[in-house]
Amino acid sequence: MSDEGERAWAQAVAFTRDRSPASFDQWFSGVQFDSFTDGVLGLRARDEFVRQWVEDYFLPTISEWLRAHTGLSVQVRWIIDVALERPVAERPSSFAPVRPRAISVRPQADPAPVRADSDAQTTGVRRVLREDEPAGRVFAVPPPIEGLNAKYTFANFVVGPSNQLAHAASMAAAGVGGRRHNPLFICGGTGLGKTHLVHAIAYRVREERPDTRIVYISAERFVNEFVQALTDQRMHEFRARYREKCDLLLVDDIHFLAGKTQTQEEFFHAFNALHQGGKQIVVTSDKYPQQLDKMEERLVSRFQWGLVADIQAPELETRVAIVRKKAQLEHIDLADEVCLYIAQSVRSNVRELEGTLIRLAAKASLLGKPIGMDFTRAEMAATSTARPNEASVEDIQRAVCHHFKLRSIDLLSKDRHKSIAFARHVAMYLCKQRLKCSFPELGRAFGNRDHTTVISAVRKVEALRTSDPEVRAHLEALERKLGSLE
Repeated sequence: MSDEGERAWAQAVAFTRDRSPASFDQWFSGVQFDSFTDGVLGLRARDEFVRQWVEDYFLPTISEWLRAHTGLSVQVRWIIDVALERPVAERPSSFAPVRPRAISVRPQADPAPVRADSDAQTTGVRRVLREDEPAGRVFAVPPPIEGLNAKYTFANFVVGPSNQLAHAASMAAAGVGGRRHNPLFICGGTGLGKTHLVHAIAYRVREERPDTRIVYISAERFVNEFVQALTDQRMHEFRARYREKCDLLLVDDIHFLAGKTQTQEEFFHAFNALHQGGKQIVVTSDKYPQQLDKMEERLVSRFQWGLVADIQAPELETRVAIVRKKAQLEHIDLADEVCLYIAQSVRSNVRELEGTLIRLAAKASLLGKPIGMDFTRAEMAATSTARPNEASVEDIQRAVCHHFKLRSIDLLSKDRHKSIAFARHVAMYLCKQRLKCSFPELGRAFGNRDHTTVISAVRKVEALRTSDPEVRAHLEALERKLGSLE
């Protein structure tokens, strides 16, 4: 083992451990470092479960650090070894093993009696001891969390510029590392991954802290439960569930509460009780808090107490990665050129992207054909609902230049003259409104600008459209012109 390789490993470990010391020590107590030579990282794991967990949640950070600081492309070689001589870390004494363990069941002819631990009622975790097991051996079986999708984990979430902040904030909310924001408000359009992140938070917390009382619910169901509790005169049970018997509250589609004054009142008090008790709250919405119509101002204000993390439509590179990940999960053999073609053709959201792939795989399976380029083109053309004359980014840029009497090159230049900058912002706004391009893609289309510049431009024009009649007139004239092109 070279001193240089060992030193690089130690620095990568220190960097990764700082982000979540307790969690790191817990898992790396089951890992041993062997060597790091010529980009090959040799590791040992106590069992396959530890290897998979470390590979999914820690190795990406470690590998990226090593690549950035050594210039080497990192390849990991694992060995499963029950008897580790030099574990990377010692397990924290405050952590018990977190892997949920199934209870062994004997044949019914000879059932083994069980006895329940006395804290079952208080923790919500059924702790069972087999009569024929040693007294110190405990099997923790957390109750299932209703409504979760087992595929929605952090390991299956593809991270890109469009969702990086929301992903990092969700990891922190799950206790993985980084600053925890409370509440965490995740917003974005349909099918971009909000629900995936919420489910991933629940799964990660359940893995690391099985006794955590997790409540996952849609806002619509919260309303229905509230109405039912009123009807049945069982409000004390309803309030206890959301105020006292909850350590982590995850609410999907909070915008559904809009206009429901009495339900908002109840949610407000539940929010206050949890927040004051230091309990994590995560909500999702298709709009920013300040854009929620018919929502009480005091609730909107509380949604902004923590962090508002938005998710945008994924850029091309992320769409390609999403298609590849979905193909891998569904065991679909997909050539790189087909993967790229699907990602270029479907820009709207992740759900449609994944749906397209599943539809192609199903059709190919029924017909007994491979998913090749010819097959993919033909099938996507047959099912496409896009209009052949739909305006492109270039069409919008030309229309804006004609309207403001500018040259196309002006929109792509670095010129910051007020009239040119305004026209550029309008063009960016119209592209975002009418097309399904991501902010990074629009940045590239407007002279390789940073995606944050595009975000700022779009929000500025949105605000001016409401407050400035002249800007509104410009936009309406351009929209009429673009409508005539389609």
